[in-house]
Amino acid sequence: MNDLSKACIEEAKSSMQSALNFLDKELAKIRAGKANPGMLDGVKVDYYGTPTELNQVANINTPDARSIVIQPWEKSILGAINKAILDANLGFTPRNEGEILRIIVPPLTEERRKELTKSAKGEVENCKVNVRNARRNVMDKVKKLKDKSVPEDEVKQVEKEIQDITDKFIAECDKVFTSKEKEIMTV
Repeated sequence: MNDLSKACIEEAKSSMQSALNFLDKELAKIRAGKANPGMLDGVKVDYYGTPTELNQVANINTPDARSIVIQPWEKSILGAINKAILDANLGFTPRNEGEILRIIVPPLTEERRKELTKSAKGEVENCKVNVRNARRNVMDKVKKLKDKSVPEDEVKQVEKEIQDITDKFIAECDKVFTSKEKEIMTV
């Protein structure tokens, strides 16, 4: 197999792995009943006029399975953090305790668990679309290899290998969803 063929296969693996990594980050944001600092990922605080990630202006930890404690590095931004969390509409309200904010994560109802599972399924479908798009982009490049005097049987072999890689990543997406679904539906 020549270098161009190998480069196409590596590009396919890299693109598909990026899609899977993005899926993992998105699914981490979907809470499954337990408190998790990742639930606050994406919350931006107005820090001296600049939107700043919450984890860059405060320490976030989970002392137990039902609460999140946010301790800002500057007490003066406690109100801004509180407002940012409320504006993010995450489904919980922080309680100001003077030097820290405490969030009590409410237990999930059966209906909410089903909504979260549906949301997770949507993220998995997006990941599958990204994997298929990566396959299509690389297959277009592989078809152009014929013009670069690469033997046709090698092109067919590369196409088959890329399809096998695609199938593996699609199966991995399904496996990740099954795991997340079990996590969400467990009371």
